[in-house]
Amino acid sequence: MPNRPVIRPATAEDADACAAVYAPYVRDTAISFEAEPPGPVEMAERIAAARERHAWLVAVGPGGEVLGYAYGGPWKSREAYAWTCVVSVYLAASARGRGLGRALYEALFAELVARGMVVAVAGMTVPNEASAALHRALGFSEVGTFRGVGWKHGAWRDVTWFRRALVEAPADGPRGPTPPVTPSSAPSGA
Repeated sequence: MPNRPVIRPATAEDADACAAVYAPYVRDTAISFEAEPPGPVEMAERIAAARERHAWLVAVGPGGEVLGYAYGGPWKSREAYAWTCVVSVYLAASARGRGLGRALYEALFAELVARGMVVAVAGMTVPNEASAALHRALGFSEVGTFRGVGWKHGAWRDVTWFRRALVEAPADGPRGPTPPVTPSSAPSGA
């Protein structure tokens, strides 16, 4: 299909578009706990940081517009957690409900596995049934809910965490002291 979005690694040039996709989540919802939307410079720094050890992918429409993005980042700073990452996906309003979140996540998981990741976790402000359904459909299982851990838009918010094995964990432990970094540059269709 010629008009399918292309999923590719994000670059600093995508920062403005990623910031635009993310801003409504920050301003208008409790989905993100940030108080102010990050600008393009901050977003470029986030993209660069994610790409060092994990991944940040964008879905680009036929006209070159960024329709959404997904990224992985460190779960915790202790070395024992080095093979576990936290993941997120954000879509432009016009791109929701078309399977793009799933496509971005599937491509992201492949990248994370290539970089040595074993487990992905995702946290979401609840209620957020669309996000919960996406995560369940992709094999995540609910781990638990932290009650009243964030204050946003005049209310205390709960956050539910989900977990998914990206690969079967080696019984004898991980290979090497930290996951290898082997970024991909090949775009894929969604």
